[in-house]
Amino acid sequence: QVQLGESGGGLVQAGGSLRLSCAASGSTSSINTWGWYRQPPGKQREWVAGIGSGGFTNYADSVKGRFTISRDNAKNTCYLQMNSLKPEDTAVYYCKHTSAVRTDWGQGTQVTVSA
Repeated sequence: QVQLGESGGGLVQAGGSLRLSCAASGSTSSINTWGWYRQPPGKQREWVAGIGSGGFTNYADSVKGRFTISRDNAKNTCYLQMNSLKPEDTAVYYCKHTSAVRTDWGQGTQVTVSA
């Protein structure tokens, strides 16, 4: 079983930065992908960014150039550095960890960007 612990959310003014972390514990695999998703108020959950085992990254157009996803395999942790935040980035952010045998989600962390 894999447990994911998220941290780093909070309240920030527009233009500010936050760094989200998602640490995996339990039966993790070295071959896996990480993803970040978000769910804005009253909307569906949407994909934000992903990173593969080899470090390949991709981003939703809405965050490209502002957000950076990274991973530390030694710590089984994934990060989402969010810069130049906008009010429309306000959402609950979830991390997702996918291996060959299972997919797990974090509990979510609230990010609120004030105008």
